[in-house]
Amino acid sequence: MMQKLLAEFLGTFVLVLGGCGSAVLAAGWPELGIGFAGVSLAFGLTVLTMAYAVGHISGGHFNPAVTLGLWAGGRFSAAQILPYIIFQVLGAIAAGGVLWLIASGKAGFDLDVHGFAANGYGDYSPGGYSLFACMLVEAVLTAIFLVVIMGATDKHAPAGFAPLAIGLALTLIHLVSIPVTNTSVNPARSTGVALYQGGWAIEQLWMFWLIPLAGGVVGGLVYRFLLQNKA
Repeated sequence: MMQKLLAEFLGTFVLVLGGCGSAVLAAGWPELGIGFAGVSLAFGLTVLTMAYAVGHISGGHFNPAVTLGLWAGGRFSAAQILPYIIFQVLGAIAAGGVLWLIASGKAGFDLDVHGFAANGYGDYSPGGYSLFACMLVEAVLTAIFLVVIMGATDKHAPAGFAPLAIGLALTLIHLVSIPVTNTSVNPARSTGVALYQGGWAIEQLWMFWLIPLAGGVVGGLVYRFLLQNKA
């Protein structure tokens, strides 16, 4: 069990450091910035690579919404939900700390000015989207993410390709929703940077727990009862 938890810690650490790190350190670099597409790809690559690296140990969740969604889909034990989520959040917070140390090493770095890849709605949505719009995009995209995960890891699916499908799905999700919420679909990822951003990011963090968790459960149930091959 401890190996599984450490794998979840490491996978979530890399996801936050790689994904959020690309947004904080590389997205806005003058003329050479990677932009939304680059950040989207970075998030997808972190999941893809870590799923291949440690997915065989823990299942490669790296996300409380995935853990809860897989439970709802009948793929995960309820007894392991809380330990998984705790280690995912700890991995995200550790990655946020490392990222903050790196970012603050640049002269003039200011969280309020440069941002820290925190998720937000309303006034803190990158595109100024309303709370309802942000809730809707997080719910729908997290549900879709769970459908992809469950389908790609189904025993009837082609073997060995699940991390590729999942990583590309997360890339697509970010391409759609970065302008809306800065893309969460992952409460651990949101927590890992919100604690360092502080203020408004912590005040709005409730939504990036509640809605992705609900979306994950819906996605798991949809696949389990409407799409899964019972044979």
